[in-house]
Amino acid sequence: MTAEPVFRMADRPRAGAPNVIAIVLDDTGFAQLGCYGSDIATPHIDRLAADGLRYNRFHVTALCSPSRASFLTGRNHHAVGMGFLTDIPLDHPGYTGRIPRSAATLPRILRDAGYGTIAVGKWHLVPRFERTAAGPFSHWPLGLGFERYYGFLHGDANHYAPNLVRDNQFVDPPATPEQGYHLTEDLTDQAIRFLTDHRHAAPGKPFFLYYALGAMHSPHHVTPEWVEPYRGRFDQGWDEWRRQIFAKQVASGVVPDGTVLTPRPTWVAEWASLDADQRRMYARQQEVFAGFLTHTDAQIGRLLDHLDETGDAENTIVLLFSDNGASAEGGVDGSVNEHRFTAGIPESLADNLEHYDDWGGPETYTHYSWGWAWAGNTPFRLWKRYTWLGGTRTPLVVRWPAGIRGAGRVSDPIVHVNDVFPTLLDAIGRPAPEVVDGVAQQRIDGASFRDSFHDPAAPSPRDTQYFEMIGSRSIIHDTWKATTNHVSTGVHDEEQLLTGSRDLAQDHWALYDLTTDFSESTDVASDHPEVVAGLEQRWAEEAERNHVLPLYDKLVDRFGSLIWPVWPPGKDRTYLPGGSPISDEALPLLLGGFRLTADVEAGPDPAGVLAAIGDWNGGFALFVVDGLLTFSYSRAGELFEVTAAEPVPPGRSSLGVSIVPDRAIQLRHGDDTVVGELPFRGGLLPTVQHGGAGLRLGDDAGLPVSRRYRTPFPWNGRLHSVRLQAPAPVPVESTIDVRGALHAD
Repeated sequence: MTAEPVFRMADRPRAGAPNVIAIVLDDTGFAQLGCYGSDIATPHIDRLAADGLRYNRFHVTALCSPSRASFLTGRNHHAVGMGFLTDIPLDHPGYTGRIPRSAATLPRILRDAGYGTIAVGKWHLVPRFERTAAGPFSHWPLGLGFERYYGFLHGDANHYAPNLVRDNQFVDPPATPEQGYHLTEDLTDQAIRFLTDHRHAAPGKPFFLYYALGAMHSPHHVTPEWVEPYRGRFDQGWDEWRRQIFAKQVASGVVPDGTVLTPRPTWVAEWASLDADQRRMYARQQEVFAGFLTHTDAQIGRLLDHLDETGDAENTIVLLFSDNGASAEGGVDGSVNEHRFTAGIPESLADNLEHYDDWGGPETYTHYSWGWAWAGNTPFRLWKRYTWLGGTRTPLVVRWPAGIRGAGRVSDPIVHVNDVFPTLLDAIGRPAPEVVDGVAQQRIDGASFRDSFHDPAAPSPRDTQYFEMIGSRSIIHDTWKATTNHVSTGVHDEEQLLTGSRDLAQDHWALYDLTTDFSESTDVASDHPEVVAGLEQRWAEEAERNHVLPLYDKLVDRFGSLIWPVWPPGKDRTYLPGGSPISDEALPLLLGGFRLTADVEAGPDPAGVLAAIGDWNGGFALFVVDGLLTFSYSRAGELFEVTAAEPVPPGRSSLGVSIVPDRAIQLRHGDDTVVGELPFRGGLLPTVQHGGAGLRLGDDAGLPVSRRYRTPFPWNGRLHSVRLQAPAPVPVESTIDVRGALHAD
């Protein structure tokens, strides 16, 4: 018998330790919130800013997964394997798409310190091929320190019919689009419920809530009543809107007096040069975006109201930021279905106009024209994916009534997303551990800027920060910023229209004096060549130290180093009903075509879905309607549908379909009897949905693939199994797959 008890009580935080809520917006530019100059209504975010601080020199990494990894670990994104997206994990240290155990996350540290840890919303930190029912789950939210999770694992989601996860299990949304379902509302309901459960079960225990919304990433989905107040509000176009917003930014102090508004680049059309149809369509796109943002703000308001109702607001640190600047992935015209780009289907103004009235509704997957992304990043250059300020400088609002003095002011130290981690630990009073689970922890790259909470003159916490994204490079050191003019590949309109260097060795390093040039407007490189040379060398040293090298500026180069699954699905699988939907990443590669065969028993009036994945934005379904076998394939909204000429036979039989690229789609009764055929031109896509999808057996959910049925449309006979056969693996045309990843980010 031991002399002393062996059980040690869990740690408790210090008395008065604050709660923490991190609100992470997606693809939201510096100028798109009301408190940063916008005329789009965001009253609840504005209230947060009025009661706290607005930072106007806050920086992120220019892309989603990297910024989120940097926030959660306090490290540079390459240093934790997140140099690009988790969708394309590579076997190089800076690009594995896997946060290492040597960089314990903020929720893990806070959980060990006695906090409750809750995550709701977008994750995008699980590497490709691990987003299945078999995991492994080590990089899912519960594997990285959260105790509860509800949200989606991929880079985007259909806000009317998302691919959801609760803890470690895929689940269906609790309602349908027809019942009024919207993802942002659902996430907020779940966040409030988690907090209520936490408070009931452990009164007084502090919490960390990571509330990461799918908004404002495409698809820009919102119901008409939120859009209607903005009808006609953007008819003046992006040039005039940008000038008006800039004037408001300067007047409010969020942009300093004397700042130069950077000029419109040649690849963004002058609004006055557009014809009437272009102006009408582009204005509509911004109306829907504005309604989407105001709807998002209303849900944030519900969460903030909950803090007020429970008395937690006073001692809760609420911070709100965006993971990167506004997104230009809609290209010149915007897109009614962003999957079209991955499919190589050109965007069309005529197609967009056909959906003018239902833009943002369930039958669309919309993104706006890049003219609005440029304007949304006022007063800066460029946008998401570039390390110009348009991609890396975003809003940061911090409210903590118990810990901030001088609420409502603009705070101007240069800070980075990796500085938030040590700042929160500083505010909580918890030092970062040196060892976690026996693993020595790597250096923390960020530094606390907590002094700025009470001191308006607080200096920047560090003097150096490098940036790199798909070959675009920059560095801040002391009062200088150097930025390359590199243009990456991956977005077709950029490849065709952007001016700049396509050769890393020939890139021009522009130089900006940040003490006088807030907007990166005036290149003084020719006046200070020695400064440029020093910064270029310093960038190289930072790149070496953080595993940035080798550089990947051509997206196709990445696939030679892709980390493939440990347990590949093979090319011939048989699935049994009764399980969860089978993740698309666990299916055979269907790019070269496939054969799908259902072993069924049919009654006298057979009907229902035999197998389905995705929806009318992208996906396929094999189903029986009016007694006839039917197959529908949506290639980014381009529908191919074939119906059998003969009815489904009664009793047990096999019903199937085969699809061969550039040949035909054939329906079969039994093994060889062709009962329907449709010519099929073109190829199949590596994935059917940017937000991921699961193959369902015996029914469908969410949005249908075909308008000939309504979900769930369950099969009314017996389904024994579904067999999926693919030909020998076909090499993925890598530009297509990486473009899909970019659009899903």
